[in-house]
Amino acid sequence: MGARPTLTIDAAMVRALELAARGPAHGPNPRVGCVLLGAVPRPLDSLPDGAAPGPVDDAPRAVLAEGFHRGAGTAHAEAAALADARARGVDVRGATAVVTLEPCNHTGRTGPCAQALLDAGVAEVVYAVGDPNPVATGGAERLRAAGVRVAAGLREAEGERLLGPWLVAVRRGSPYVTLKLASTLDGRVAAPDGTSRWITGPVARAHAHRVRAQVDAILVGTGTVLADDPSLTARTPVASPASAAHGDERAAGPEHELAEDRPVTAGGGVVGPEPGLADHQPVRVVVGLRDLPAHVRLAPGGAWRADGGGPVLHLRTRDVRAVLADLGAREVRHVLVEGGPGLATAFLAAGVVDEIHAYLAPVLLGAGLGAVGDLGVSTLAGAPRFTTHDVRRLGEDVLVVARASPAAPAHHPSTVPSTTPEQES
Repeated sequence: MGARPTLTIDAAMVRALELAARGPAHGPNPRVGCVLLGAVPRPLDSLPDGAAPGPVDDAPRAVLAEGFHRGAGTAHAEAAALADARARGVDVRGATAVVTLEPCNHTGRTGPCAQALLDAGVAEVVYAVGDPNPVATGGAERLRAAGVRVAAGLREAEGERLLGPWLVAVRRGSPYVTLKLASTLDGRVAAPDGTSRWITGPVARAHAHRVRAQVDAILVGTGTVLADDPSLTARTPVASPASAAHGDERAAGPEHELAEDRPVTAGGGVVGPEPGLADHQPVRVVVGLRDLPAHVRLAPGGAWRADGGGPVLHLRTRDVRAVLADLGAREVRHVLVEGGPGLATAFLAAGVVDEIHAYLAPVLLGAGLGAVGDLGVSTLAGAPRFTTHDVRRLGEDVLVVARASPAAPAHHPSTVPSTTPEQES
C-alpha cells in the first residue's frame, strides 16, 4: 500500500468544505464534511483550548479517512468518515477530526456524532462553525468533558457561506426566503392583454429550475394556481448528446428544451410523471383562502399525484408570517416564492425576503402588470434596499441576485391582499 497523502489541519478543513459541498443543499439537515487526520506528533501545547489552530502548529498529518453527509436519514459526516476508516482497516485512535460543523449531540434519525468520535478514540476535534440548532448543539462541551481537545472557528466564514440558507433558517427559527421575479427591463411581468409566456428565454428558465431543485418548498398563491395551473415541478433541460456535453448554462438553447415547454396533459389531465424531472422535488405550497377546483394540478387529490413532483400543501391563510411559521415547524429551511405580484408584494412588505432572484429580459412593454405592487414607500429614503450579491448573463437575459440587509424594515401588515390585479390569493 502506498503512503497516505498528508494535509495540514487548514488544508484538511478546505477539503472538508469541498466534501460538504457534495451534499444536498435542500433538506432539514446541513451540508457537512469531515476529514480524519493521523495523530499529531506532539501536543499542541501552545494552542489555548477552544482556539483555532494557527500555521505554526499546523504540521502535515496523514489523511486516514473522509466523509460527508448525503441528506436526512443517512450517516452524518463524522460517521461516514469513521465508516470509511473501518472499510480501509485504519485505526483512528488518537486522530484529529476536522469537521465543517460542530459535531452534534443529539439522537434523532442517527446517533450523536460527538459520542461516535469518543467511541472511536479520536483525540482532537477542529470545526469551523458552531451548531446553532438547540436540539443538536452541545457536542463540543461533551467532547471537552471527555478529555478531547476541541478547537473552533477555523475557516468559519467559509463554513457559514457553505451552510447559507440552512444556517440563517436555524438561527432565526423560520425559513430562508428567496423571491423569484422574472420581468422586462421596465419591470413588467405581463403585457396589457395578460400574455406573459415567455418573458425570459430558455437559459434563464433552466437556471430557475436548478434553483427549484435546491430549495425545500416552492410557494404560490391560489390566484396563480387558478390562472396558470402550474405544476411547480423542478425540471432539467432535455438535451441532445451534443448540447449536453457542454454541461453549463450556455448549453440551454434550441437543443436544450425545458420539459416545461412540452405538452404534459391529455384530455385535461396529467398523463404521468413529467419528462426531465430533477432528482429532488420540493414541497409545493399554495397560499390563500379560495378553494381549488379538482381539475387543477395542485388541487387536493388532483392530478398532481401522478406528475412526479413533490407533495402539495394548501395553507388557508393570507398571513405571511403564519405561513413561514407553519413551514418552519415542518423543517422547511429554504422556501422559493414564485407567485405573482400580489404575493411578492406581501412578502416584501412584511420584510421577510432574504434574497431576490430578478431575471431581467431585454424587452420593453411600457404598460401591463408590474412585478411588485405598492409597498407604501413615499420617499426614496424609505425604500427597502438590498445588496447586490451576483450578476450574470443567462442567454439574452440577466440575473441579479440581491440579498437583504439585516435591518431591512417591514412596511405593511404581513398579509397577502385579498384582491390583487391578478387575484393572487
